[in-house]
Amino acid sequence: MDQFAGYIFDLDGTIYIGDQVIEGALETIRYLQSQNKKMLFLTNKTIESRERYVEKLNGFGVNIGLENLLSPSVVTLHYLQKNYHKALVYLIGETALKEELQQGGIQFAQSPEETDIVVVSWDRDFHYRHLNFAYQSVRRGAPIIATHPDRTCPVADGEVPDCGGMIGAIEAVTYKKIDVIMGKPSHLMALTALDILQVQASECLMTGDRLETDILMGRRAGMHTALVLTGVTSAEDVPTSIVKPDYILSSVSDLMFHAKRTGV
Repeated sequence: MDQFAGYIFDLDGTIYIGDQVIEGALETIRYLQSQNKKMLFLTNKTIESRERYVEKLNGFGVNIGLENLLSPSVVTLHYLQKNYHKALVYLIGETALKEELQQGGIQFAQSPEETDIVVVSWDRDFHYRHLNFAYQSVRRGAPIIATHPDRTCPVADGEVPDCGGMIGAIEAVTYKKIDVIMGKPSHLMALTALDILQVQASECLMTGDRLETDILMGRRAGMHTALVLTGVTSAEDVPTSIVKPDYILSSVSDLMFHAKRTGV
């Protein structure tokens, strides 16, 4: 699978799980780097800064910089700057996302009455006050956007609730669907990724462990897609899904093994 100019990788469940790198992932990345392939790592998680993710990958021995890491925080910031300039934002999210938005000039609302837009992200301290603030803001006409739709996040001993839980609670009480999703499978994330890589969608392989985010985003954007079975999706999930990957891999290391078997 060396025919692609650009390679986009999900992180959790694809490159690592928790603090453990998936077997063969490091060797695969180094192999693609030796072939001068363009690479970008995508995460839908917003509970850590992009700098922290780069540090984590560097700690595994993956030699990349901040320019190789894309998260919904970047897409959210650009979206707000373009469409809600000088708006007051109510954010449901953790410190890393709040700081990144603040550094980009975003200002935060102190009451539902002054809230121009609600941003929903993964918040492990999500509570009733968040829900009520968002509800009262939406009642007054504030639109809602979300950083990502993931229901769960893979961890070392299974899965934990993700941003989908916050979205579900807010949609249930407001009777209103989220207006725009920033992260995977959004076209906003795909377009940002392709712009960073400077490749055409048809020249790119999107690799991840989720059919409904990683693979769906790739297919919608016109990329080739590879599903890995090291995260939340099993081989049994594929036949019943309307989202079909181009390739199904036992792990990301299959990319390197396939290339070497074909004599690259």
